[in-house]
Amino acid sequence: MMRALLPLIRRDIGAAWSGGGLWLPVIFLILVASLYPFAVGPDARLLGQTGGGMLWIAALLAALLPIERLIAPDAQAGMFDQLLVRGISDETIALAKMLAHWLSFGPPLMIATLPAAALLKLDGSTLIRLELGLAIGTPALAALGVLTAALTAGLRSAGALSGLLALPLAVPLLIFGAGALHEGSGAALKFLAAISLLLVALTPIAAGAAMRAGRE
Repeated sequence: MMRALLPLIRRDIGAAWSGGGLWLPVIFLILVASLYPFAVGPDARLLGQTGGGMLWIAALLAALLPIERLIAPDAQAGMFDQLLVRGISDETIALAKMLAHWLSFGPPLMIATLPAAALLKLDGSTLIRLELGLAIGTPALAALGVLTAALTAGLRSAGALSGLLALPLAVPLLIFGAGALHEGSGAALKFLAAISLLLVALTPIAAGAAMRAGRE
């Protein structure tokens, strides 16, 4: 299975590099962190209390930025049909897409969180909990992006539909991700891990079924 996954993952990561997809989430997150103090004011205490939640929202939106290129272009080009002829299932393709999407935005986003946290006056303990939460939650954001892209591939106004579909589904991730930023928030972190594991486990199956339905 890994022999089938690795070429797909390398291809998608290479496409993200060549298209600037690796830098777009980073730039987006830092821009949000730079503009947020202008909206709420320079109060360091207020920024420290609300900045972590704002970074979670920015992480979700950054995961959705490349959603239109995750599934639809390859489906329209017939690449999935070629892979199926080679014996690679839709579920394997969806898993490879999910891994490549996470590698394209997850680690860069976590690195960009460091200067963003400084701009938002987050203290060290909050930053550690934020990074831990993102490490647990960004795979779920990647899974959600791939699932939404598979469900809306080939539809008109897919970008707008993707946002309308993904944002409500991401609410539990945002609730428990933001809840894990406070001291004594072990329960929120456990719920976040459970939701992330569930999404990561179910997405290849659900996205693969959506991709098959799109060909019929």
